[in-house]
Amino acid sequence: MTTPVRVRDLGLTGYEPIFHRMQTFTEERGAETLDEIWFTEHEPVFTQGQAGKEEHLLAPGDIPVVQTDRGGQVTYHGPGQITGYLMFDLRRLKIGVRELVTGIEESMVATVAEYEIKGAPRPDAPGVYVDSDKIGSLGLRVRRGCSYHGLSLNVDMDLEPFSRINPCGLFGVEVTQIANFTPVSIDAVKSVLLGNLLAQYKLEVVG
Repeated sequence: MTTPVRVRDLGLTGYEPIFHRMQTFTEERGAETLDEIWFTEHEPVFTQGQAGKEEHLLAPGDIPVVQTDRGGQVTYHGPGQITGYLMFDLRRLKIGVRELVTGIEESMVATVAEYEIKGAPRPDAPGVYVDSDKIGSLGLRVRRGCSYHGLSLNVDMDLEPFSRINPCGLFGVEVTQIANFTPVSIDAVKSVLLGNLLAQYKLEVVG
Protein backbone atom coordinates (compact mmCIF):
# COMPACT_ATOMS: atom_id res chain seq x y z
CA MET A 1 0.00 0.00 0.00
CA THR A 2 1.32 3.44 -0.94
CA THR A 3 0.79 6.83 0.66
CA PRO A 4 -0.07 9.81 -1.58
CA VAL A 5 2.45 12.66 -1.75
CA ARG A 6 2.46 15.98 -3.58
CA VAL A 7 5.76 16.98 -5.24
CA ARG A 8 6.67 20.60 -5.92
CA ASP A 9 9.68 21.82 -7.91
CA LEU A 10 10.25 25.39 -6.73
CA GLY A 11 13.20 26.23 -8.98
CA LEU A 12 15.80 28.72 -7.73
CA THR A 13 14.74 30.31 -4.44
CA GLY A 14 15.95 32.40 -1.55
CA TYR A 15 16.34 30.36 1.61
CA GLU A 16 14.37 32.32 4.20
CA PRO A 17 11.00 32.47 2.39
CA ILE A 18 11.07 28.68 1.89
CA PHE A 19 12.13 28.12 5.50
CA HIS A 20 9.16 30.12 6.78
CA ARG A 21 6.84 28.46 4.28
CA MET A 22 7.88 25.04 5.64
CA GLN A 23 7.20 26.15 9.19
CA THR A 24 3.76 27.48 8.25
CA PHE A 25 2.86 24.35 6.31
CA THR A 26 3.83 22.15 9.27
CA GLU A 27 2.04 24.35 11.81
CA GLU A 28 -1.19 24.49 9.82
CA ARG A 29 -1.37 20.92 8.52
CA GLY A 30 -4.00 18.53 9.85
CA ALA A 31 -4.56 14.79 9.92
CA GLU A 32 -5.84 14.79 6.31
CA THR A 33 -3.13 17.05 4.85
CA LEU A 34 -1.15 15.31 2.12
CA ASP A 35 2.57 14.88 2.66
CA GLU A 36 4.76 16.96 0.35
CA ILE A 37 8.26 16.86 -1.12
CA TRP A 38 9.72 20.19 -2.24
CA PHE A 39 12.76 20.40 -4.51
CA THR A 40 14.70 23.61 -4.92
CA GLU A 41 18.09 25.10 -5.66
CA HIS A 42 18.86 27.89 -3.23
CA GLU A 43 20.64 31.14 -3.88
CA PRO A 44 23.98 31.04 -2.00
CA VAL A 45 23.46 30.80 1.78
CA PHE A 46 25.01 29.26 4.88
CA THR A 47 22.47 27.79 7.30
CA GLN A 48 23.13 27.07 10.95
CA GLY A 49 21.38 24.24 12.77
CA GLN A 50 20.03 24.64 16.29
CA ALA A 51 23.26 23.38 17.82
CA GLY A 52 25.42 25.32 15.35
CA LYS A 53 28.68 26.66 16.75
CA GLU A 54 30.20 29.91 15.54
CA GLU A 55 33.64 28.26 15.42
CA HIS A 56 32.54 26.26 12.36
CA LEU A 57 31.89 29.48 10.40
CA LEU A 58 35.43 30.20 9.28
CA ALA A 59 35.02 33.05 6.77
CA PRO A 60 31.50 33.43 5.36
CA GLY A 61 32.39 36.64 3.55
CA ASP A 62 29.56 38.02 1.41
CA ILE A 63 27.35 34.91 1.71
CA PRO A 64 24.53 35.38 4.25
CA VAL A 65 24.24 33.16 7.33
CA VAL A 66 20.74 32.15 8.43
CA GLN A 67 19.87 30.58 11.77
CA THR A 68 17.38 27.72 11.37
CA ASP A 69 15.50 25.29 13.61
CA ARG A 70 16.80 22.08 12.02
CA GLY A 71 19.24 19.74 13.70
CA GLY A 72 22.94 19.72 12.90
CA GLN A 73 25.63 22.30 12.34
CA VAL A 74 26.44 24.71 9.51
CA THR A 75 26.11 23.83 5.83
CA TYR A 76 26.07 25.60 2.48
CA HIS A 77 23.32 25.71 -0.15
CA GLY A 78 23.78 27.07 -3.64
CA PRO A 79 22.82 26.65 -7.31
CA GLY A 80 23.70 23.23 -8.71
CA GLN A 81 22.78 21.49 -5.46
CA ILE A 82 19.44 19.70 -5.03
CA THR A 83 17.80 20.62 -1.75
CA GLY A 84 14.85 18.41 -0.92
CA TYR A 85 12.38 19.20 1.86
CA LEU A 86 10.33 16.32 3.23
CA MET A 87 7.08 17.30 4.92
CA PHE A 88 5.98 13.89 6.18
CA ASP A 89 3.47 12.76 8.79
CA LEU A 90 5.68 10.14 10.43
CA ARG A 91 2.80 8.50 12.28
CA ARG A 92 0.88 7.98 9.05
CA LEU A 93 3.99 6.51 7.41
CA LYS A 94 4.54 4.39 10.54
CA ILE A 95 8.21 5.36 10.79
CA GLY A 96 10.32 7.04 13.43
CA VAL A 97 13.03 9.66 13.08
CA ARG A 98 15.76 7.02 12.80
CA GLU A 99 13.95 5.34 9.89
CA LEU A 100 13.42 8.74 8.26
CA VAL A 101 17.15 9.53 8.48
CA THR A 102 18.19 6.08 7.25
CA GLY A 103 15.76 6.34 4.32
CA ILE A 104 17.15 9.71 3.27
CA GLU A 105 20.70 8.39 3.36
CA GLU A 106 19.79 5.22 1.45
CA SER A 107 17.94 7.26 -1.18
CA MET A 108 21.02 9.43 -1.76
CA VAL A 109 23.29 6.35 -1.85
CA ALA A 110 21.03 4.76 -4.48
CA THR A 111 20.97 8.00 -6.47
CA VAL A 112 24.73 8.42 -6.73
CA ALA A 113 25.03 4.69 -7.50
CA GLU A 114 23.09 5.40 -10.72
CA TYR A 115 26.19 7.37 -11.75
CA GLU A 116 28.57 4.58 -10.70
CA ILE A 117 29.60 6.45 -7.56
CA LYS A 118 29.99 4.38 -4.40
CA GLY A 119 28.52 6.45 -1.58
CA ALA A 120 27.91 5.35 1.99
CA PRO A 121 26.65 6.80 5.29
CA ARG A 122 28.92 7.18 8.31
CA PRO A 123 27.90 5.90 11.74
CA ASP A 124 29.35 8.97 13.47
CA ALA A 125 28.01 11.73 11.20
CA PRO A 126 24.74 11.91 9.19
CA GLY A 127 25.00 12.24 5.44
CA VAL A 128 26.51 10.38 2.51
CA TYR A 129 30.23 10.15 1.80
CA VAL A 130 32.38 9.04 -1.14
CA ASP A 131 35.44 7.65 0.58
CA SER A 132 35.94 10.44 3.14
CA ASP A 133 34.44 13.26 1.05
CA LYS A 134 30.88 14.44 1.72
CA ILE A 135 28.44 14.45 -1.21
CA GLY A 136 25.08 14.60 0.60
CA SER A 137 23.84 16.20 3.82
CA LEU A 138 20.68 16.07 5.89
CA GLY A 139 19.10 18.04 8.71
CA LEU A 140 15.61 17.63 10.09
CA ARG A 141 13.05 19.00 12.50
CA VAL A 142 10.04 17.05 13.75
CA ARG A 143 7.08 18.93 15.18
CA ARG A 144 3.87 17.26 16.36
CA GLY A 145 4.91 14.05 14.64
CA CYS A 146 5.60 15.75 11.29
CA SER A 147 8.98 16.34 9.65
CA TYR A 148 10.32 19.31 7.73
CA HIS A 149 13.72 20.39 6.39
CA GLY A 150 15.43 17.45 4.67
CA LEU A 151 18.44 16.79 2.45
CA SER A 152 20.92 18.38 0.09
CA LEU A 153 22.80 16.53 -2.66
CA ASN A 154 25.73 18.13 -4.47
CA VAL A 155 25.31 17.73 -8.23
CA ASP A 156 27.16 20.36 -10.26
CA MET A 157 27.94 23.46 -8.21
CA ASP A 158 30.67 25.83 -7.08
CA LEU A 159 32.17 24.01 -4.08
CA GLU A 160 34.39 26.92 -2.99
CA PRO A 161 32.01 28.21 -0.27
CA PHE A 162 32.36 24.92 1.60
CA SER A 163 35.98 25.92 2.26
CA ARG A 164 34.66 28.85 4.33
CA ILE A 165 33.08 26.50 6.92
CA ASN A 166 33.62 23.19 8.67
CA PRO A 167 30.79 21.43 6.81
CA CYS A 168 28.29 20.00 9.29
CA GLY A 169 30.78 20.69 12.06
CA LEU A 170 33.30 18.17 10.72
CA PHE A 171 36.98 19.11 10.76
CA GLY A 172 39.12 18.26 7.74
CA VAL A 173 36.28 16.88 5.61
CA GLU A 174 36.38 17.67 1.90
CA VAL A 175 33.22 18.06 -0.18
CA THR A 176 32.57 16.46 -3.55
CA GLN A 177 29.76 16.29 -6.12
CA ILE A 178 28.43 14.05 -8.87
CA ALA A 179 29.88 16.26 -11.63
CA ASN A 180 33.39 15.49 -10.32
CA PHE A 181 32.86 11.92 -11.53
CA THR A 182 30.69 12.22 -14.64
CA PRO A 183 28.88 14.86 -16.74
CA VAL A 184 25.41 15.24 -15.30
CA SER A 185 22.15 17.18 -15.51
CA ILE A 186 20.58 18.37 -12.27
CA ASP A 187 17.09 17.61 -13.64
CA ALA A 188 18.11 14.02 -14.38
CA VAL A 189 19.52 13.58 -10.87
CA LYS A 190 16.38 15.11 -9.38
CA SER A 191 14.26 12.54 -11.21
CA VAL A 192 16.41 9.66 -9.97
CA LEU A 193 16.39 11.00 -6.40
CA LEU A 194 12.61 11.41 -6.43
CA GLY A 195 12.16 7.85 -7.62
CA ASN A 196 14.36 6.57 -4.82
CA LEU A 197 12.53 8.59 -2.16
CA LEU A 198 9.15 7.35 -3.42
CA ALA A 199 10.34 3.75 -3.31
CA GLN A 200 12.00 4.15 0.07
CA TYR A 201 8.90 5.47 1.83
CA LYS A 202 6.27 3.70 -0.36
CA LEU A 203 4.85 6.96 -1.71
CA GLU A 204 2.79 7.68 -4.83
CA VAL A 205 2.75 11.11 -6.48
CA VAL A 206 -0.63 12.80 -6.84
CA GLY A 207 -1.49 16.02 -8.68
